[in-house]
Amino acid sequence: MKGEVEVEAEALVRPVVEGAGLELVEVTSRKERGRRMLRVTVDADDAPDLETLSTLSDQVARRLDLEGFDPGAYALEVSSPGIEHSLRTSGQFRRAVGGLVRVKTNPPVESFEGALVAADEEALVVATSGGERRVPMSDVASARTVVDWDAELRRAGR
Repeated sequence: MKGEVEVEAEALVRPVVEGAGLELVEVTSRKERGRRMLRVTVDADDAPDLETLSTLSDQVARRLDLEGFDPGAYALEVSSPGIEHSLRTSGQFRRAVGGLVRVKTNPPVESFEGALVAADEEALVVATSGGERRVPMSDVASARTVVDWDAELRRAGR
């Protein structure tokens, strides 16, 4: 459940993120090693590069300052989800089609891995070793991308 700080920050940064042509995945606020961290996670069809994230970080910081956002002292971090990451939004599921995913369902709990064949607002379809499985989104407890590191290392070592 989102706290007041996340809700306020999300409302302020969403227009900045979307104005940059990116998708706002998540805003979190946590205390880490004695300091407050405000994390803004963004994504796009072509994963945002470091320059894009740096520019966006400056824009988000300016927006928060201009709007008087003040939850106390905090450090701002703007990042992409990374190569292996949780899938939360419809955009993330759409971008993951064709890749490997691990899915865990709500009770009764099942966990399986396979290629994401399709995903929309209502369900996802995963090709597993036992055949294709259609899972309603309401039954998905968690899902994340998975990288076949052996295949990646073989491809890199050509």
